Parts: sequence; C-alpha cells; structure tokens
Amino acid sequence: MLTISAITKSFAARTLFEDATLQVNRGERIGLVGPNGAGKSTLFALTLGQDTPDAGDILLERNATIGHLPQETAPVGEETVLELATSIPREAAEFLGHQLAPKAKQILSGLAFRERDFDRPAKTMSGGWVMRAYLARLLVQQPDLLLLDEPTNHLDLEALQWFQQYLMNYPGAILLISHDRDFLNQLVGSIVEIRQAKLIRYRGNYDDYLVQREANEAQLLAAYKNQQKKIEQLQEFVDRFRAKNTKATQAQAKLKQIERMDKIEAPVKDGKTIKFRFPQPPRSGHRVITLNDIHHAYGETIVYHGMNLDVERGQRIVLVGPNGAGKSTLLKLLAGVLPVQAGAREPGLNVRVGYYAQYRVEMLRADRTVLEEAMDTPQRVGEEFVRTVLGSFLFRGDDVFKPVGVLSGGEKSRLALVKLLLDPPNLLLMDEPTTHLDMASIDALIGALEQFTGTLIFISHDVYFIRQLARHVLHVDNGKLTHYHGDYQYYLDKSAKLPPSGRTRSVASAPVSRPRQSVALQKRAESEARQARARERREAQKAVNDAEAEITKLEKAQRELTAELESPETYEKPGRAVEINRQLTGIAESLVRAEREWEEAESRLHELAER
Repeated sequence: MLTISAITKSFAARTLFEDATLQVNRGERIGLVGPNGAGKSTLFALTLGQDTPDAGDILLERNATIGHLPQETAPVGEETVLELATSIPREAAEFLGHQLAPKAKQILSGLAFRERDFDRPAKTMSGGWVMRAYLARLLVQQPDLLLLDEPTNHLDLEALQWFQQYLMNYPGAILLISHDRDFLNQLVGSIVEIRQAKLIRYRGNYDDYLVQREANEAQLLAAYKNQQKKIEQLQEFVDRFRAKNTKATQAQAKLKQIERMDKIEAPVKDGKTIKFRFPQPPRSGHRVITLNDIHHAYGETIVYHGMNLDVERGQRIVLVGPNGAGKSTLLKLLAGVLPVQAGAREPGLNVRVGYYAQYRVEMLRADRTVLEEAMDTPQRVGEEFVRTVLGSFLFRGDDVFKPVGVLSGGEKSRLALVKLLLDPPNLLLMDEPTTHLDMASIDALIGALEQFTGTLIFISHDVYFIRQLARHVLHVDNGKLTHYHGDYQYYLDKSAKLPPSGRTRSVASAPVSRPRQSVALQKRAESEARQARARERREAQKAVNDAEAEITKLEKAQRELTAELESPETYEKPGRAVEINRQLTGIAESLVRAEREWEEAESRLHELAER
C-alpha cells in the first residue's frame, strides 16, 4: 500500500536517511523506533507530502487514504467536541452517512469524554482533551493507513486500554511512533528501527525486536572483526612485499582484493542505560502521611466524602481508576497543593514532600541556564555528574547552556525530573512523569526510582513503567479507595475476579465480621499460615537461584560461541558460522526469558519478605 523506495534526506550537514526503503502492506501494524532526532517525525512528514526527499520515491496505492495524529496540540475553532469529531473529509462522510454521529459518540465515550462534554466548545477544554477529540475524528474517519505520533501521551490508563483494544480490531494499517513499550508489545507485528540512516525491519513486537537486534549486533560485530583481521593480513603482505620485484605482482593482487571487498561497517551500539548512584533523602518516620475523613468538592461536584488513607515508609503506590475519579486531586491533597476542605492531612515525622507536577512550574528560574538550574541543589554534586544526568534526560552538548526561559514544556518537565532526582524528598508524588521522555530516559528514570529509598506515589498511563515500580495499587473510583497489596499484575488478577461493588469498597470500610474460633483452632490456623508463608519463601528463593544458575550457564555458552565466531578458523569449516549464529540467536532468546523469570522470582521473594 505504501512504498518508500531508496529515499535520502539531509538537513544541513546531517543525513537522516540514505537509500532507505520500507514497504507497508494493508492491515500491517508497524512500530517505528529510534532515538530522539533520528528522523521518525520526518519520515511521517515525507509520507504525508509535507516535505520531499532529496532522492528516492514515496508511493501510495491509488485511492488509499492516510490519517495522521501529530504529537503536539492541533488548532481548534468554534466547533463543539462532537462537531470536531465528525468533521471528516466529505468522501468519508458520504461513505459512513447516518452512522457518523453514533460512531463518534461511541469513540468519544471510549476516550473518556462524558455525554455532557459532546456539546461543549472544544476550545474551552485543555490541550490534552482537544488531542483526544482529534484522535476520535481520526478513528471515525477510519483511513486505510494511520500514522500515529505518540498517541498515548494525552490518555489516562483506562482510556489507553480502551484505545489499545480498539486498535487491535482496526481494519487498516498502522504506522506508530511510541515510547510506551507495553503498548507496542500489545499492538505491532513488526518493528522498523531508524539506524545509521537506514530503515531496518524486525518481525515481532518490541521485546522480539530487542532480542533479534542483540543477536544481529553480535553477528555483525563478529563478521566485522573477522573481516578486519583478513584486511590486516592482506595489508601486511602488501606492505612487506610491494617493493620486491619477485612479490610485487602478488602484493598488487592482494591490494586489489582489499579494494574489491564489500566492506562491513563497524556496528554502532546504542548507549546502554546509564546507572547512577543518586543522592538519597533523609529517613522519614514509619507513618509517612495520613488523610483522615477527607471531604473535597469542586463547586457542587463532590470528589471525596469521608475518605481515609494511611501511607507507610517505603511503599511504592500507583493510583489507577477512570478519568475524573479523583486521582490527581488525591495526589494534590497529599502534596498539600489543595487545601483540605474538611478532615485532616497529617504528615509523619521528618517527612519532606516533593510534588512533580507543581515542581516544574514554580521552582524553575527562567533567567538561568539548564546547567545552572540543575546545579542549584542542596546536595553536593559535581558538574560532571550533573551533566551526565542531564545527558540521560536528553540535555546533551550545548543544550545545557540554554536559558530555562526558552525551553519547551517537555524540556522543563525533564529538567524538573533531574532536579528532583538530584535532591529527592522522602515522599515523592509524581503525576505522569514519563510524558515527553524517550525510552532511554524512561529507563534512566526507572533506574533512579528503583534506588530511591523514600516513599513513592504516582499516576502513569505507561504500563511498563507501572510494572517496573509499583508494589501497591490504589484504585480510585467514585470517591472510594480500594487498596491492592501487590503489584500491577496482582491488581489485574484480583480486580477481574471481584464483582463491581467489590472494586470500589472504601479502604476505611469496616472489616467483615467472622464467627469466633476457639483459641486452639486459632493457634493452629496461625501456625499453618506461618508454615505456608515459609514454604512460599523457600519456593521463591529456589526459583531465584534456579534462574540465576540458568542465566550464568547461558552467558557462558554465549561467550564461548562468540569467541568461536570471531576465530578465522571457524570460517574454514563449511556451515559452522551459520550454525553458531543460529545457536546465538536461540541463546539470546533464552536469556531474555531467563532474565524475565529471575525478575519475577526476585519480585515475588521481595513481596513475601515484606509480609
């Protein structure tokens, strides 16, 4: 349907694409990945005809339609939300006919618009909601090819889940840019990576791509090293004998052999996630913060009525629930940003609160450079370390000398994250911290928060981020809080088994009464429970040990095979190099599985130890 054929595109001295090719067929779902600035959005612009390649062709099948969702806020006029969602091209409107408004309402509802929002002027809503309305219009239009640039940025978790399910059943092709790896894993059947100005395609989802790329890099590196050894041997002969009459002809022949070689480029490895030892906050008391009998309303809209919450030191809590349920309000109440209208907010001993959404607005000075702002912290950290941290959050080279006042909203968000990490509070409250971050920066943030010794409460629509960090889930709905004492998967498993009323039971609800047991029966039950917990811990420890042993065995085999592949003698045995590459690919896949099993076992062991 879409053919990108041998395109080249340069800006000044920088070449984004050189002889790059891609074929997109009907119904395919493709994830487009690469570091910031690699050319992902440029490829979209070329495909849409908003820019032209310096060389090559981009051809779209006759009568095929393209729909595009940009990353930034689109313009809006006087139309209502429903009018915006139904303002699609005439040919599409004629095809859909009377289905237009019902379909638009269904999609708007899925994206968390309420029925009373349909007739609101779109311009009265925030930029994020306007983007949702544009996304609804795109889905109503149903083009043959969807180009989506970070479509989940403006969605909460429940709207994202609806959108993800909708795209799974979408009849057209999808070309998708996203930094949400769980979203990519659920949707795409192949990944196209922009790398060294080429479009390199991998079959499978994002996790499959990581495995294949690692195996390909190992093979390419071995082939490159082997060819370099061969070139060195030939060049050594040339240098030794080119001046001797008896060997000059042979030397010349070997020189031509070098020139005729199809040279293998040295593989350029992406920078691994940088591991930092961030400064840590002072220890708080065991009870970090308590909300007692909280009432909060916006005008006549009651959000909380008699809400209670206790947070203990070291907990890592994610807030989930439908849009408008009160998650951000709860975070602001905990932060003290919203005054308590009724009830009491009681911080614990030595608690210092940091609220991410507020921090970037009020604490950045526009007259400073990025580096000066980052260096302004009570913690004693050197400039080199600060610049390294800034680099992991995309402030590289001369970017650190930009005035804060000229930064975009996303850049200010990233700078605020750096400041929080360099001088963290011991109660950290974060509202959608991964927005505007690429995957490498998300990994850097996860690494920092995994080290964090304080208490973390956050809201996020990035499922991968949630799975990596959350150890408790607090479901917020209709002013009620339901606490799940486990990670995100535990929450999904448990909430799926509860009746609707059970999912919104207040944390403060009285426990269900039970018949009294005799002292002997109670002691026996307690003893059996202790034995069961001990058995669970032994099994979890064994699973950790088994996974570690498997990883050690696989890594040893990988090293041995890679060494053999690098040896010139290997290529003298017909088919041996091919067999080694096949084995390396299998080992790389097994390592991913083993490491995942180890992480799950380690997480389970940690959870049991906390009980």
